[in-house]
Amino acid sequence: MARDERELLTALHVSYIQNLGKSTDDLAYHLTAHLRLNAIYWGVTALFIMGHPEALDKDEVIRFIESCWDEEAGGFAPHPGHDAHISTTLSAIQILVTYDALDRIDVPRVAKFIISLQHPSGVFAGDSWGETDTRFSYIAVNALSLLGCLDQLDKDKTVDYIKQCRNFDGGFGRCIGAESHSAQVFVCVAALAILDRLDEVDADTLGWWLAERQLPNGGLNGRPEKLEDVCYSFWVLSAMSILNKVAWIDSEKLTSFILSSQDTEKGGISDRPGNVVDVFHTHFGVAGLSILGYPGLVDLDPVYCMPATIIEAKGLKKGWKNLERRQFK
Repeated sequence: MARDERELLTALHVSYIQNLGKSTDDLAYHLTAHLRLNAIYWGVTALFIMGHPEALDKDEVIRFIESCWDEEAGGFAPHPGHDAHISTTLSAIQILVTYDALDRIDVPRVAKFIISLQHPSGVFAGDSWGETDTRFSYIAVNALSLLGCLDQLDKDKTVDYIKQCRNFDGGFGRCIGAESHSAQVFVCVAALAILDRLDEVDADTLGWWLAERQLPNGGLNGRPEKLEDVCYSFWVLSAMSILNKVAWIDSEKLTSFILSSQDTEKGGISDRPGNVVDVFHTHFGVAGLSILGYPGLVDLDPVYCMPATIIEAKGLKKGWKNLERRQFK
């Protein structure tokens, strides 16, 4: 019997994620050590959204997170023996919140580490080396919110920097003067949503810019004249969900594009059909499908990129709107 091309191959994707940590003899495993903690977050979240929260050993995951603690910095590194970074610190927090295990960390110390990375301009650095980016501003806002420490943030200064990164097309760049990019749009819009400052977004202008990211094959790109990529199924849709404009996308064509990027033999989702899969695109492909209302998936909160019920239970839900969960005819 031919496979239904509308089918998300959930069992295969669950197996793919479960086997990722077992390839320790592969060179690629060691070359991606700098992404290990992020990759665990991507895998855990994808599993929860696919309705398989038990697929990874919770205690084993938590032990790995604890092994990534950087005692000197007060944050989490991507891998034991590496330096703490704001991105992997957020991943650690997201996983622990998802597993209801936030009490395993020194919350005040982690919050202090995050706050220490804000520059006088209002933007955040990723680590002590000083690279700045609006991504890190979102990460700081997200992490502090999940920790219950958002009151420690200089919100006005944070919002002011994001405002200065807004462009004539309604989009946002990684720094002041940088071109609009879908991923930067997400981080800026989501940060403003958490801070209750969406009044700083030109919703209609930005909504049209985001809708124009859809190409004839249904996939979305990050900026004009670029190729489609499954990860933008989240970056674009998340911002549109926060702005209540997901309906401006052709959801059927985008769903088909994401599903056509699956590895139908070993599981996983790639950036586009025919390419090698990875956990990053698997996670964001599943996240995009959830926002699109794909049947059988768990609702994703597009602001925090976590299971919606977990964010709602913490009293942090904002006014986003995904498509209604559909059923196959």
